[in-house]
Order: sequence, then C-alpha cells, then structure tokens
Amino acid sequence: MTSTDLARRPDTADATPEPHPSALRNPGFRLLIGATAVSKLGTAVSSLAIPLTAVLALHSSAGQVGLLAMLSTLAFLLIGLPAGAWVDRIRKRPVMITADLVRAALLGSVPAAWSLDCLTIQQLYLVVLLTGAATVFFDVAALSQLPDLVGRDQLTQANTHLVTVDALTQIGGRSAGGFLVALLSAPTAIVVDAASYLWSAILLLRIRRSEPRPQDRREACLSGEIREGLRFVLGHPILRAIALAGALTNLSIQLCQTMLPVLFAHELGLSNGVIGLYFAVGGLGVFIGSQSARWLAHRFGAGRVLWLMGLAVAPFGVLLALADRGPALWFAGAAWLITTCKVGIDNVIKVSFRQSVTPDHLLGRMNATMRVLLTGSLAIGAALAGLLGELASIRTALWLGAAGLATVWVPIFFSPLRTQHELPGPGAPR
Repeated sequence: MTSTDLARRPDTADATPEPHPSALRNPGFRLLIGATAVSKLGTAVSSLAIPLTAVLALHSSAGQVGLLAMLSTLAFLLIGLPAGAWVDRIRKRPVMITADLVRAALLGSVPAAWSLDCLTIQQLYLVVLLTGAATVFFDVAALSQLPDLVGRDQLTQANTHLVTVDALTQIGGRSAGGFLVALLSAPTAIVVDAASYLWSAILLLRIRRSEPRPQDRREACLSGEIREGLRFVLGHPILRAIALAGALTNLSIQLCQTMLPVLFAHELGLSNGVIGLYFAVGGLGVFIGSQSARWLAHRFGAGRVLWLMGLAVAPFGVLLALADRGPALWFAGAAWLITTCKVGIDNVIKVSFRQSVTPDHLLGRMNATMRVLLTGSLAIGAALAGLLGELASIRTALWLGAAGLATVWVPIFFSPLRTQHELPGPGAPR
C-alpha cells in the first residue's frame, strides 16, 4: 500500500473537530480508569523499589540487575502469542481480575520474605518472571476489551485518558517510591504494589457492562490462530511500522533506564529520593505528551506527528549518556523529560491506530503480537544493558541506547503513516 491508498484530507489547521461525548461519562470506563490508576501507582513504586531492593538490600551486581529487568518482561516472549489467541476465545474481564489477584500474591511474598530474613535474588527473579506472566494476560485482555467498552469512535480519547493516568501515577509513584525506600526500606515499599492490585481487582468486579460472548472457536487450531495474528500484524503496513518503531524505542529506553539507577546509586552516589525524583520526571514527560497528542494529531496529522517528534528528540539521547553530577545531571533530566514526552505522544496515537485498524476477532492476537515484539524488546534491552554493564561499562550501554533513540523515527517515515492524517477504521486498505 502506498500513501495514496489511504483516505486523507487537506491540512486544515483551524478546522474544528467533531465533538464526541466524553468517554468518562461511561461508568465502566471510569471503573477501568480507577483500576488502572491504583495498579499503575503501585507498579511505579515497585519499578523503583524492586531494582533498589536488589542493589541496596541484596548488594546485587549490574549484571544481576540487568537479568532482573529482563525476567520482568521475558514472559511476553515465552507466552505472549498463545495468550493472545486464548484471550480472543473468552471474556476479557475475568482474565484481568485473576491476573490482578495473582500479582498481588506474588509481590506480597517479597516483603514477607524480607521480614523473615530469607529474601534472595533468586526469589526476586521468580517473582518478577511470574508477575510478568500475569501481566501478559492482563494487558492483552485490557487492550482488547477497550473498543467494546467505549466504542471505536472514542478510542483516541479513551487512550489519552489511560496514558495520562499512567503518566500521573509514574510521577507520583516513582517519587513516592524513592520516599518510601528512604523512609522504610525497598522491600517494604513493594507492599504498596501488592495492595494496588487487590484494589484494582475490586474495581474491575464492579463493572456491570456485560461482555459479548466471543465467537466459539474451540475447534480451531491454536497454532493456526497464532500464525493468523502474526500475518495480520507483520503484513499490515501501518501495524508493521508501528511495531518496528516501538521495538526500537523500547530497546533503547530500556538500555538507559536499566543502567541509570546503577549509575546514580553506585558511581554518582545520589540519594534514593533524588533517584526517585529523576524518574518521576519521566512520568511528567509522558503526561505532557499524552495531553498534547490529540491537538498535535489534529494540527499536523496523526502519522506525521509520529516521525516529526521522533526526529526532533533524536539528539537528546546523548545527554542521557553524559549524565553526571552538577549541570550534566540537570541536562540529562531535561533530556529524559523530552524523550518521555515523545513516548506519551506515541502511546496515544500508536495504540489508537492499532485498535482502529484491527477487526474485533483479531484484537487479542494483534495486541499479543505487539506485546511480544514491544515487551520482548524491553527484555532484550535489559539483558543487553546488564551484559554491557558487566563486560564493558555502564556508559557503553547508555551510549548504545542514545544511538537507538536517534533512529526511532525511520520506520514511521518509510511507511504510509508518514502522511496519514486521520485514524482509519477496521479493514482499512492495506
């Protein structure tokens, strides 16, 4: 498909978008937002508390911290594709509730073991691996349920709200994580995450909207359905470009954010509060990006914004690699803010494109395939960061991450997304 195959409209910067009822008027979506907010808040706390537990409480090396980060996302590579095919066969909300309860129990075991003086790095490895497996099912089910819950005409608005919640909880959660680690201990701070998953499950149980029964495909071959999902994503020019750009972004950012806590704690000797504040800046960037995504997409075109923003932030990765005490730390913080702002824009527009072009019966497999590619890139980035940190240096991993961030716009530029203005519908020309 070439760019001329897509429905386009002339650039009309002063055109007024057609009004839509707010997605927040939907009671089911409000409960989903609430569940997302509490669980993301806890996750933001533990995203800092878990690696700091490894570094400060268990005196782990850079390689062990890298392995810990890799295991937290490895489940997407191991079970992501069959999970997507399976989720397409069943109702989504019971899957999400079960995943929440499993994650609460797993994370609760960490402070329990710490209080009994028997916590080990091996237990952390197992907890993050199994928690990641539960997250596979939760994320695939949640993304697949959204079009039915709010309607396809409200996807961009709903995704804006969800990404905004994610950003705000990162700001509050990572700051709170640094404060809780300093006030109590890193293992004790993980209690917040376990409790958040319990509260998320309670809110999801209160959603009264009945889910439609999926098409009965019990006789279908699971491997055949997985192949169908892969062919759809990799064969669709819009989805393929989104997958490539997203995978490169995740790989590059994971290289940086896996090694930055090690750099800050071991080499620069920064306090836990300062580390938490630094990463909270990333949440602020995602928030700014998510809030500006709809306006930017209307003003410049949704597809054009994706590659223009990628090109604009390309030089800032260098400042992350140069992070040090003094002014260099402030410059690195500004670079992190700008980089995550671009991530916030991407999260709204790319996810809306993905959901918009995918028919209902393929949503689970499309989301699972995307999750395997995108989260698998996180696993590879974490493993590569740990390897480079052990065999070369922490700075080497940061420089490689900076190089990747400079090229994330390329797959979008060489795809039909380059000139795509509006979100296409399901079954759009390919």
